Amino acid sequence: MHKVLHPKKSLNTVLIKPAGPDCNMACTYCFYLEKKKLYPNSTVHRMSEETLEVMIQQVMSQTGQQVSFDWQGGEPTLMGLSFFQKAVELQQSYGHRQLVSNGLQTNGLLIDRTWARFLGEYNFLVGLSLDGPEHIHNHYRLLSSGADSWSRVMDSGKIMQDSGVAVNAISVISDYSAKFPEEIYAFHKKMGFPYMQFIPCVETDPSDPKKAAPFSVSGENYGQFLCTLFDQWLNDFQNELPTTSIRFFESLLCSYAGMGSPQCTLLKECGVYVVVEHNGDVYSCDFFVEPKWKLGNIMSSRLVDMLNSTKQREFGRLKARLPELCKECRWLRFCRSGCVKDRIRDPKDNNLNHFCQGYKEFFKHADSRLKHLAEKAKR
Repeated sequence: MHKVLHPKKSLNTVLIKPAGPDCNMACTYCFYLEKKKLYPNSTVHRMSEETLEVMIQQVMSQTGQQVSFDWQGGEPTLMGLSFFQKAVELQQSYGHRQLVSNGLQTNGLLIDRTWARFLGEYNFLVGLSLDGPEHIHNHYRLLSSGADSWSRVMDSGKIMQDSGVAVNAISVISDYSAKFPEEIYAFHKKMGFPYMQFIPCVETDPSDPKKAAPFSVSGENYGQFLCTLFDQWLNDFQNELPTTSIRFFESLLCSYAGMGSPQCTLLKECGVYVVVEHNGDVYSCDFFVEPKWKLGNIMSSRLVDMLNSTKQREFGRLKARLPELCKECRWLRFCRSGCVKDRIRDPKDNNLNHFCQGYKEFFKHADSRLKHLAEKAKR
């Protein structure tokens, strides 16, 4: 009997939760705060310097010539600036002429000029959680006190812009914000955020696990949002080139051009990165930080081995187990049935992606123009 050989995955991206699920905000739609239940013996979760050093030493010795550290949360800036200064110092100490990139996803509340100077000096790519204009952002993104957060986030964004920090606007699309695609897009442009990422929101209703939570955007409304947003994006082209960047559309263009998408939700299989929690626990994906998909701990196992473990391969294959309706769909080679987390929430619909109908409407709307853009890109 022949042993099945699996291509070895490279350790190119590590997503780190240095403050675990801790956050200084209380967004209504947050999916990560509940992860505190995994660590009931502590109320404050912080990565130790020892764990940080072991993680970085492992990454730098197990990766190739290029690696990305993505710092997320909760809210990663709760670690304090000195933690990230130490992280950069360790990357430099353990590196051997590698290209290292650092991404920081933050709500911006703790960012001041000292933070901004550091982020600019070391070329951090910052994803600022900003849902759009004041009435949209404050609808669900509230401080722990229940107060609005928009003005503080905007102040932090301006401080980073003034310091030359590369800042992307990351907007969650909820039942409310989905009504305002043109307003959100125009706002981000006006405020100097031409790089945009839009994340559709769907979580389980805690009162009925068979339903989506009230703040979730429906598939139909998300499809309408995407169609309008796509038209706005195209309308701003100059000399047939984009003047703004929307991650989802650019990732789709890679698929249309036959290059493979850089976005994991659009891949045939996932499991291409790992998540490191504050105590060194390693999980398959930040949407699946749960006991079933715990791969190990960096204090006792190697990251590259966990990335290539049987359990991580099993997780990656979940995406390829498609509902029957997906197998017959003309758009499958582009959407790949979306993110696995958005399928398992709707068993009543035969595990179709929650946003299935929206994707179909979007592809009907955008397909010919995406083909045209992909052909131009290949020339």
